[in-house]
Amino acid sequence: MVRAPACVALLALGACETPQVVAAFELPPESAQHRAAETRLFETRDPNELLSASAAVLQDLGFHIEESVRELGFLRAAKERSAREHGQEIWRVAALILSFGKLLMPISLEQKIAATLVARPADAAGTRWEVRVVFYRVVWDGDGKSGDNYLPPGDQSMQMVRDPVVYQQFFAKLSKAVFLEAYTL
Repeated sequence: MVRAPACVALLALGACETPQVVAAFELPPESAQHRAAETRLFETRDPNELLSASAAVLQDLGFHIEESVRELGFLRAAKERSAREHGQEIWRVAALILSFGKLLMPISLEQKIAATLVARPADAAGTRWEVRVVFYRVVWDGDGKSGDNYLPPGDQSMQMVRDPVVYQQFFAKLSKAVFLEAYTL
């Protein structure tokens, strides 16, 4: 009988919602647009063919497959690239000159571009499959080189790739790879 008062107390505490907690679970208005760009429907009875074609497209784009779980329809791939941009070097030199050699701004050194793909049935018959791919990148900042000494990257940041052209190109190549028409949701 001790359980009943504890349950009443938990229900009472659960009824006290703070605006910050509720706001943390709200999706931004543009999340529906992002999901629509990241998702396509394919009509096929062979999900393994769809996953194999997805892996091939990612590899054609320079990614290497890091993890694949066919039973779950899951792929994770990544590629590493330089994150250096000419504009960063110009701003870095300008800041160094304007600060009389006291300010050495960090620059982006390396980046890891990753893709996560999930394919799941969109109907009970298993003839339509929803494929969702998300691209993101992790960028490591550092000071680059000091003389002949390489300075390892320091801070890192993660950024979602939101450019719809990237997703359109991926799904166009996937459609060609499996000889199927992709349908937007």
